[in-house]
This record gives sequence, C-alpha cells and structure tokens, in this order.
Amino acid sequence: MDLIRIDDFHASQLEIYARLNENQLYRINEPHPGLFIAESAKVIRRAIDAGYEPVSFLVEERFLRNANTDDPAYLEVQDILPKDGTPVYTAGLPVLEQITGYRLTRGVLAAMRRKPQSLPERLPDSFKKICVLDRVMNPTNLGAIVRSAAALGMDAIIFSNDSADPLYRRAVRVSMGCIFQIPWMVAPDTRALIAKLKNQGFVTCAMALKEDSISVGDPVLKQAERLAVVLGSEGDGLPDETVSACDYTVKIPMSHGVDSLNVAAAAAVVFWELSS
Repeated sequence: MDLIRIDDFHASQLEIYARLNENQLYRINEPHPGLFIAESAKVIRRAIDAGYEPVSFLVEERFLRNANTDDPAYLEVQDILPKDGTPVYTAGLPVLEQITGYRLTRGVLAAMRRKPQSLPERLPDSFKKICVLDRVMNPTNLGAIVRSAAALGMDAIIFSNDSADPLYRRAVRVSMGCIFQIPWMVAPDTRALIAKLKNQGFVTCAMALKEDSISVGDPVLKQAERLAVVLGSEGDGLPDETVSACDYTVKIPMSHGVDSLNVAAAAAVVFWELSS
C-alpha cells in the first residue's frame, strides 16, 4: 500500500477531493470517461466489485492505526484498501473537516474511473422489467429510485442524458451504492428510446395523470413479457409527446384528494406492485 500523509489542505493530492466540482471531475479525462467520488467503505466496495477502478483513496488516519478488530467500520475500511500501488492519502480531522461533506464519509473517500455506459443497439433478453427516467434532475430522488429499482425487481435502468448524473456523489450515497448493483445506461433521446423498446417487444407505460390512465395494478401490465416503466421530472412530469409515444398511461390510485407522489415514492410503489 502506497501510504502518503497530507498535512496541508491545499496540497495538490487533495485537488480532486477538495476543489474540483462534479462537472470538472466528469470531464477531467476528456474525451475518455472522467472520475467520480465514492464515499464510505460499503459504497466503495460495491463499486470495486462492479469493476470500477480506484485512482486513489483518502482515509482518516484513525482507520490506519491502532487496529480495532471489534470495530465493524474499521474492518470495512481495511477490506477496501488496495494491495497494489494505488495511492492512499491520509490526514487528521483538522485537514479533512475542511472538505465539504467529509463528515458523511465514514472515514474514507475514493476517486474512481467512470466506465462507458452507452445504450446498446439491443437490450439483453434477460431484461424483462426496466425503468426509464426522463429528466429526473434531483440527485436525491434519482438515488432513491435507483435503490428501489435494485431492491424491487427491475432488471435495468435507462437514464435520459438530461437527468442527473447517476454517479453524482449525493446520488451514489442515497442509492447506498445500488447504482453499482443494477445494469444502467444513458439514452440521448427518450422518444427514440421508446420506439426502440417497442421494437424489442417491450410494453411501455408512462406514469402520468391522464383521463385514460389505467391503474398500476391493471393485469395488462403484469401479463406483459417485457415492460418498461417511464417516469418523468419532479416538477413537470413527462412531456405530452413522451406520454403519447407509450402504450399505456399509468397512475397510482390515491385517496384524501392527493393527486400525486414524489417521483421517488411513486417509483417505489410501482416497482413493488409490478414485482408482486
């Protein structure tokens, strides 16, 4: 392990952790995929297991000394530390606390290389139920949807290219690393994607409140051999053109005069209903 102690917050080694924003990290290796920051040993382990390559680690010094084998957090950090020459930077809390959000990391950050996530010409036959997110721009909502999709039986997620970045630090944290446990890809055009999905045998359903909306519990959805659930942005929902392009418009029955749910809550309800 290549251990390097940092005593100065302004040290160049901390650049990617402390001073580059998400967009700068995304573009740092253009035209090749850039970097993202993963936080907590659990999330980093899931990323490594999914084939993402760490560039460096930043570890609070207490996790590198005075081994405490009774501390699960210590053991989790030790499990992810590299055996090769990947740099491991360490510093005390006075340095680390100057990094925004560091207190949420549970002792460790990792800078990791992105992987290409382009949409293949044909989706694998094993994808029976997928989720399409169109312009879901809030990273917290996006991360929550990813976690629900992974937990409740979706086979893959496709993001529109104007949705939030699935590897945005908050999105990864809220998903608890589930973005590394479910196949995902990015589509440049949602309506073209819907046409492609139909050609591959998917029944497409748009989550929207329309006069002809059917219930999420309608048997026609559960009987579909392949199904794509399309969810829209937090404020405006799905564009009318996207809704019209889908086979069905679907709603969640509600009471007490409530007409809609937060998109992350709605996604969890839909995924659960379709998995049962």
